Amino acid sequence: MTSAPPPPELRQQALKALLEPDPQQKVLLTQSLRAQAATFSIASELHPETPAGLPGCPVRPELRSHLDVPKRSPFTPQGLAALLHAVTHIEFNAINLALDALWRFEGMPQAYYLDWLTVAAEEAQHFSLLRDHLRTMGHDYGDFPAHTGLWDMTQKTAGDVLARMALVPRTLEARGLDATPAMQAKLRKVGTPDALAAVAILDIILRDEIGHVAIGNRWYRYLCAQRQLDPVATYAGLAARYEAPALKGPFNLAARRAAGFDEAELARLGS
Repeated sequence: MTSAPPPPELRQQALKALLEPDPQQKVLLTQSLRAQAATFSIASELHPETPAGLPGCPVRPELRSHLDVPKRSPFTPQGLAALLHAVTHIEFNAINLALDALWRFEGMPQAYYLDWLTVAAEEAQHFSLLRDHLRTMGHDYGDFPAHTGLWDMTQKTAGDVLARMALVPRTLEARGLDATPAMQAKLRKVGTPDALAAVAILDIILRDEIGHVAIGNRWYRYLCAQRQLDPVATYAGLAARYEAPALKGPFNLAARRAAGFDEAELARLGS
């Protein structure tokens, strides 16, 4: 009697999704992993070499430095589409960020890997909502140039899960908590049906991003406790070492509190 084959391993499957260049296929692979999570094994120890081609990305959009991406007014149809394309690109990158956090780091509890699978699936939903909306406006993902900033920090922190938790979810993604209400206010001023539909999508994204930043906070504090490090002082050192962007207000303090930042951290914002 032959034995049953071993169950598929989640982190290897996440790597396959991360390597996938087609956005729609990446979304489908990520959402399928989430739906089948209970059927996977999770190897906390996994030693594959980092493959070439990370992350898998489509030929378009053209990627440029953030300084070379033109700014357009959202009060024109083309400018509004460009703004929403920029947010769509951020969400595409966020899928890759979550899949990389899931695949790359060894020795974490299983709850860590399941948390980042949840984040990846929610980011895939955000990307799909925005891409579908762009299509109703006569555009698609890839129609405008985009920048590489989010993945740059992912590469910098590839060697240390503590730095990754500190500087991607707790820094770059937390900036989205601050920026989203201002973006929504601008879109309400635009006032067109396309702009107001985008406001509703951003409501969903903001709600979920609070949870994503909370996951970053949870595992950052777990790692600080494990290494007997002070979270506030350690964050300042990591931000300087990895040249994280300076945090500038206004800050969405309510969202940051909901995401698990404590008062000592909030007091140091912008200082």
